[in-house]
Amino acid sequence: MSKALRPQDIIRTKRERGQLTAEQIEFIIQGVTDGSIPDYQLAALLMAIFLHGLDDDELRHWTAAMVNSGRVVDLSRIAPKKVDKHSTGGVGDKVSICLAPIVAACGVAVPMISGRGLGHTGGTLDKLEAIPGFSTALTIDRFTDVVEQAGLALIGQTDDLAPADRRLYALRDITSTVESIPLIASSIMSKKIAEGIDGLVLDVKVGSGAFMKDLSSARELAKTLCAIGNGAKKAVAAVLSDMSQPLGRAIGNANETREAIEVLHGKGPADLVELTLVLASEMLMLAGEAPQSARQRVETARNDGSALAALRRCVELQNGDTAVVDDPSKLTIASQTSEVLAAREGYLSQIDCEQVGIAAMLLGAGRLRLDSKIDHSVGLTYLSRLGERVTTDTPLFRLHHNDKDAAQRATARLQQAITISDAPRPAPPLVYETIR
Repeated sequence: MSKALRPQDIIRTKRERGQLTAEQIEFIIQGVTDGSIPDYQLAALLMAIFLHGLDDDELRHWTAAMVNSGRVVDLSRIAPKKVDKHSTGGVGDKVSICLAPIVAACGVAVPMISGRGLGHTGGTLDKLEAIPGFSTALTIDRFTDVVEQAGLALIGQTDDLAPADRRLYALRDITSTVESIPLIASSIMSKKIAEGIDGLVLDVKVGSGAFMKDLSSARELAKTLCAIGNGAKKAVAAVLSDMSQPLGRAIGNANETREAIEVLHGKGPADLVELTLVLASEMLMLAGEAPQSARQRVETARNDGSALAALRRCVELQNGDTAVVDDPSKLTIASQTSEVLAAREGYLSQIDCEQVGIAAMLLGAGRLRLDSKIDHSVGLTYLSRLGERVTTDTPLFRLHHNDKDAAQRATARLQQAITISDAPRPAPPLVYETIR
């Protein structure tokens, strides 16, 4: 690193709305990675970026430096195109578990490195670990072997993959600089580019249960993500999908895994099935499939048992109990249930979906901190959907719990999250638009 560069000068440049050079950015990311720049200086720089942003050139250099802060996976020995999917997170979003096997069954490799849930959003790793024995902690070499043999693998981020992101993510969380589109986009894309993929479909959630609450900010994030991917010569598409209510019916780890596997048995809620097929079709198109045949191929893979076979093989190679693939009812479920009824007659017109996620967390399905322990067996079943007529006898949610006090706290949250009106309101579309 150049001795002429000093963190305080770089902070000042961004504080004064100046443009950071590639050399300055590489110096910062190296200091993040090796610990030579202290947290207090990084926190100051993150706040300056939060306030003044990064332009296109800065963002490209920032993301590239984060990718190169660790190992870049080499998947070149795997012949098929390698395409992943990333969701910005929501409530009941278990799509990865049913989508990856469908795409793999269509001949596209899916090397998927996922995260854990934090706050009101669930994490794919937590859901997968509801499968007895399933290991998400594979080495990159073993990860590559599983992708080659099963067509897919689902693991957590390794220590040597974009290590700068872990430190920056933790600092953003404690310095109120999370809500920065350049920092969000570079965090997501640095990890995905480091996977060694050819293409990436992004599911950018919009609504009360999403990080982006409105369509305009979600669209801005989607365009930023696509620009980074295209700049790295990756095929990218972003689907803007609704998160004004939970996706599917199941919320909670084993609950969601059960529902995702049921999709591969030809069952599952209509919204979950449709979004899975939309995203899977986009992944095939990024791998070169024609639009008119992509949808037909993913529907066939779901219906003919080949996707279920791909999941079974993945679970087997990652040391999980394959019996739950054939019979998802074997997955754990909490010992007690209770229901939340509608407070009055009318139409279910609005749900604060973030509060639904928090209610699940209060039951033990989520975590406030990354080191919090979770209970895979607990969660919710979402029984009524936006626009439906309800009465005081209509159950809106069923709680699956092991603790009555926790259930009472969760019930109070859910009752506050629900709005019932005299007249029906149209439910938002499942998919708003796709950006390529």
